Amino acid sequence: MKVGGLVVSGIILAALCGALVWSDHHKPADTTEASGDVAPKILAIKEADVSKFEIKKSGAEEVGAERNSSGQWHITSPRSLAADQSAVASLLSTFSALNSQRLVDDKASDLAPYGLNAPKLEVDLTEKGNKTQTLLLGDVTPAGNGIYAKLDGDPRVFTIPSYDKTTIDKSANDLRDKRLLTVDPDKISQLDLVAKKQEITFGRNKDEWQILKPAPLRADGPHVEELVRALTGARMDLTASDDQTAAGQEKIDSAFASATPIATAKVTAESGTQELQVRKSKDDYYAKSSVVEGIYKVPSTLGQALDKNLEDFRNKKLFDLGSDDPNKIEIQDGSKTYFLTRNGEDWWSGAAKKMDAASVDELLEKLRDLSASKFVASGFTAPIVDLTVISNDGKRVEKVAISKSGDTYIAKRENEPALYQIDSKAIDDLTKSAADVKPATAPSK
Repeated sequence: MKVGGLVVSGIILAALCGALVWSDHHKPADTTEASGDVAPKILAIKEADVSKFEIKKSGAEEVGAERNSSGQWHITSPRSLAADQSAVASLLSTFSALNSQRLVDDKASDLAPYGLNAPKLEVDLTEKGNKTQTLLLGDVTPAGNGIYAKLDGDPRVFTIPSYDKTTIDKSANDLRDKRLLTVDPDKISQLDLVAKKQEITFGRNKDEWQILKPAPLRADGPHVEELVRALTGARMDLTASDDQTAAGQEKIDSAFASATPIATAKVTAESGTQELQVRKSKDDYYAKSSVVEGIYKVPSTLGQALDKNLEDFRNKKLFDLGSDDPNKIEIQDGSKTYFLTRNGEDWWSGAAKKMDAASVDELLEKLRDLSASKFVASGFTAPIVDLTVISNDGKRVEKVAISKSGDTYIAKRENEPALYQIDSKAIDDLTKSAADVKPATAPSK
């Protein structure tokens, strides 16, 4: 290589090394916060420390709530209302760690460009010891996905995501308890229903429901529980803004007064009795509760759940087996007798023969499915089939006698007045399954 080339290369190398040394000793100051790259926390507050809050919105009523000595929230303004505890908890959780999207101005001298000189929304949070922090929300950012925000007394201006503002911007209707009955469904011991000109009383003993009036009858437990859920899950429909005005409420009151009664339900627990009246006017349903002041629109599903008659709640099953396997089965079909006993997972015949599990399962399925097509007042004569099922380790003994009535069958449970009309196919399938039960195949040697 020529000497001149070496000299030039040396000069270039020296220049690069010098630039690198200069760079290491002259790094720019850290300006990330000023440039908005850091997203500082605006507010950190423990939900359990908040004793009251106020939400003030331009052009709307102020919303205030306080926590009582037992830790329960109650709405104090614009009027006294029971609060939805979970809705309030969700609101307060937003403030437990309110992070900004970015820092816009670390020392704002003029708040007008951000709409914070006259905030669109203000939230006052009072903690234990009467310490108050106030969050101010202003205009929407030019990009449309954020809101300008600041803490009162803090010169900094931030942006927060729009969804945080949605979570914070709550009305009294958003936070109020919308339940029309406040009783715990698991504590209800009696339910009275007046519907379709019938009076029905249900009583609960532990987890089992029974019809007490108009007569002692077996109840369809899942259907009664569905009714209980409909009543205790009934909520005010506050979605229509026109209904929240004085004129709107007057219209609702008038509609309820002239509406057709659908049902009146009373639920009784240790805490007392609560009542709910439901009426229908055209396509709308309205409800009046004994524990909540006022009349409210309710979803049509509530009216439909209450618009039932006695037979809708009667147990049409002949046996209370559920998914449990019985301990013993005895079937008397004319001159044929079938006797089966369960021992562990195996079934045995009266002749001490182990029976084929699949064929016994088929018979059990037919017994579980045996149901009334309807209830009748008469038609039971001399039995031609007698069924005895013993379950719950011998604690439950159910006996059913079945007689022929024209093209159908009439069944009667022992010690019960009810008569169950059974389709012919169901009885034919049952007796066939009983005849098809066979001994288990001997294991091959």
